[in-house]
Amino acid sequence: MAKVITISREYGAGGGTIGEMVADRLGLEYLDKAIILKTAYEAQVNVDSAFKLDESVPINFGFAQSLFDFYNKPLNEKVFAAQSEVIKRYGEKGNCVIVGRNANSILREFDNTLHVFICGKLEDRVNRLMNKEMYKGVPENKIVGLINTVDKRRRKYCEYYTNTRFGDAKNYDICLDSSRLGVEKCVDIICELAAKTVRNWSILNISNGDLRPSLLLYSVFCSYLPYIIWIPYRRVYLRYSMLLCQ
Repeated sequence: MAKVITISREYGAGGGTIGEMVADRLGLEYLDKAIILKTAYEAQVNVDSAFKLDESVPINFGFAQSLFDFYNKPLNEKVFAAQSEVIKRYGEKGNCVIVGRNANSILREFDNTLHVFICGKLEDRVNRLMNKEMYKGVPENKIVGLINTVDKRRRKYCEYYTNTRFGDAKNYDICLDSSRLGVEKCVDIICELAAKTVRNWSILNISNGDLRPSLLLYSVFCSYLPYIIWIPYRRVYLRYSMLLCQ
């Protein structure tokens, strides 16, 4: 079984909810905002600063950052370094679900991990956020703007610190569309795969509930392996039994 499950997500796609449900069902520790608190302690910055810098890049990223970003860049990188160490310690400890924070890249060399990306249609993400108490009464166009802003920030954060593309399927073990599958089905699939996780399996991309042939072949092989092994031994056993009866 996977010791660590990481969940990257588009804003409003339900990644946090899915992560909590997976952790609850498998009896794993759920880590999201708790990582920020531990990071603040490790980086020796106040909690407000840690939350402000969470999943963000230096303010001048992409605009003469190497020349003019004398203050923000060191602080951002100090926080990211501390956060990476926190995530690695959780990875070594295992038995947890980590949401966001580039955990899939930070733990890419760790064994027994399952890296998941959750996406969804914009209209579904908007509706999900508008149903949250903190966004009640906020106009739809403001919600759309917020989604675009957060997703853009996460893309930059991923690119800046890991040199990978946020949401690119090759950076994850499986990509799930919560709009097509629904939250419950996403949870079912992740829990099922977590129980079968092996190192270096093929990348999966599931948007309609069907597993790709690579995983199906793996599942079929595991299902019939005992019979494959048993057949030659059964022949030897029968032959030996016949000799004893003579």
